Amino acid sequence: MFTGIIQGVGKLLARRTVGGGVAFDLEAGFDLDEPMEGESIACSGACLTAYNITGRRFTADVSPETLSRTKLGKFTVGDSINMERALKLSDRLGGHLVSGHIDCMADVKRIEPVGDYTIFTFTLPEVHSKYIIEKGSVTIDGISLTVNSCAPGTFSVSIIPHTLKVTTLGQLKAGHGVNIEVDVIGKYIENLLLAGGRLAGNGQKEQAHITPGFLAEHGFL
Repeated sequence: MFTGIIQGVGKLLARRTVGGGVAFDLEAGFDLDEPMEGESIACSGACLTAYNITGRRFTADVSPETLSRTKLGKFTVGDSINMERALKLSDRLGGHLVSGHIDCMADVKRIEPVGDYTIFTFTLPEVHSKYIIEKGSVTIDGISLTVNSCAPGTFSVSIIPHTLKVTTLGQLKAGHGVNIEVDVIGKYIENLLLAGGRLAGNGQKEQAHITPGFLAEHGFL
């Protein structure tokens, strides 16, 4: 798990084809203290397994599934990448709970400066936009952000100068793609509400206890 608080911007040093995927040689934008072979590092929001760790440098494999769902396949040598090491149980949760599993890609629709802030508006598949709510959390290229406003197929966020400076958001332009991870809690709730039941131990389908009627009866809707 991660928090969506970027520790530093790293670089892609090299890439090569390995089987149906690719292998990245990367350099973190921060010290990898007490490194552990096989630890997880989020790279532009995608959870990758780090190995051959030497100083700030490490290698990570990118599977065909990750290449198909994220922007990682478009990275070229020299590109900047937001990075965050996996969360420790003793760490502060400064952003929100982030799994590092990308749901889809979104496109930058427009970028508008408003005083000291910058409003980014994105478009994304409507099937995923239902998980994005006003003042809720969304992860963009690994960054935990609060949703300003949203509508089917689009949403906007307000970026403070510090975030623009210490992440790759400052490099984005209209038309660029970004990795999106929606709040996992919403997906779990949807699954519980829409599943309509589950298989009991005897193989028979039992009625789900949490339904829209149940929530309305107890004042949640």
